[in-house]
Amino acid sequence: VQLVESGGGSVQPGGSLTLSCAASGFTFHDYAIAWFRQAPGNEREGISSLGHGGTPYYKDTMKDRLSISIDADKTTVYLRMSNLQPDDTAVYYCPAVWRYALFWYYVNSYAHWGQGTQVTVSS
Repeated sequence: VQLVESGGGSVQPGGSLTLSCAASGFTFHDYAIAWFRQAPGNEREGISSLGHGGTPYYKDTMKDRLSISIDADKTTVYLRMSNLQPDDTAVYYCPAVWRYALFWYYVNSYAHWGQGTQVTVSS
């Protein structure tokens, strides 16, 4: 199981980005997938998840700015982020776990992690 994140970069405050998470060697058909982020000096936090049944979850304080989706082939998961602010600066990761995540926002719920993609928000 290999996960490859992409789509990060530098953006000005108020801007938007769409992150991608590609599955290599498998599909997300029977997996729960999530997006986490980790800013310097902070713990890794869950911000969104797509459950095995397709139900989306979002961190309450960010739900108006996030949209998680998956392609029809179930090989790529996307996270659309809007109105980005400097405190959104972090490395963003997409972990996955077979079938179910006990708690979608809990880092230890996931067995497989990608290398992350950096998002920097500054003027």
